[in-house]
Amino acid sequence: MLRSEFSTLIGTDLNKVRVDANVVDRQSKSTSHKFKPSIARRFCMTDSTSLPAEWEIPQVFRDRLGDQVGRQRTMEAQGHLLLVLHEPPEAEQDERRGRFFWRNPEGAWESKTLGSGVAALKKHLDEFTERINTFDELDEQATSATDYFAVLSGLAPLRRTARNMHLALQQARTKCPQDRDLINFRDRAYLLERNTELLYSDAQSSLDYLIAQRAEDQAKTSHQMSVSAHRLNMLAAFFFPLATLSTLFGTNLIHGWENVRTVEELVSAAPPSVPFLLVLAVGMLLGMILKSIVGSMKEKE
Repeated sequence: MLRSEFSTLIGTDLNKVRVDANVVDRQSKSTSHKFKPSIARRFCMTDSTSLPAEWEIPQVFRDRLGDQVGRQRTMEAQGHLLLVLHEPPEAEQDERRGRFFWRNPEGAWESKTLGSGVAALKKHLDEFTERINTFDELDEQATSATDYFAVLSGLAPLRRTARNMHLALQQARTKCPQDRDLINFRDRAYLLERNTELLYSDAQSSLDYLIAQRAEDQAKTSHQMSVSAHRLNMLAAFFFPLATLSTLFGTNLIHGWENVRTVEELVSAAPPSVPFLLVLAVGMLLGMILKSIVGSMKEKE
């Protein structure tokens, strides 16, 4: 129906309408293809969720893992413990990459990407410490709103990840209360969460102070401009009556000094005429009156 209406109203043949429709369809597909990955990436948590095949772990662990890594958490079954954690996120990284740490009933740790032993978890926490130290240096060097915004943008995902990691390690500590390494890792994760919170608050406070300082500077500049404009208005009010009287009586009013060229001629010249002095006196008197009126209006405001 639409194609027949197009061909009737516009007067083009059906083939041309089909070609135009195909072009628009291809453009819309290319546009959707361009934007869909960014939208999907915003909400997904990537990286492979498959556990190493050589790990002798309960099947329930493999069954509980989906296609995405999901939130940070602790799984426990038959004396085995599985930590599902996230890598430290980058500043503009929306996706989360998972890391798996397995503790067997004998207390030995294994990691999918960071090796074996408790050193694997230590390396994981060390990466968070290095990232926090980097943002701490950036915060100390920041001098503009753009610099502080970069620090806040990078700290926001790191703060959330550190908070959830602390909760996951607290769950592991509850499930294995006899493991001293988990106690130490839990406490260290709490310090990482606290440091990110403090650093984020410090950067936010510095940004707020910078904004307030810029606003105060702009207020001072505006006040100075207002004072200058007021002074200019006072000068204009003082000379306005004199300029008006001069315009009414003509700018070529004879004052006696028209032909004065030297100092001797100035000394021997006749005094200014009475009309000139009268216009000058009246103009200055009216100027003072108008100036006082303008000044009183400014004080009332």
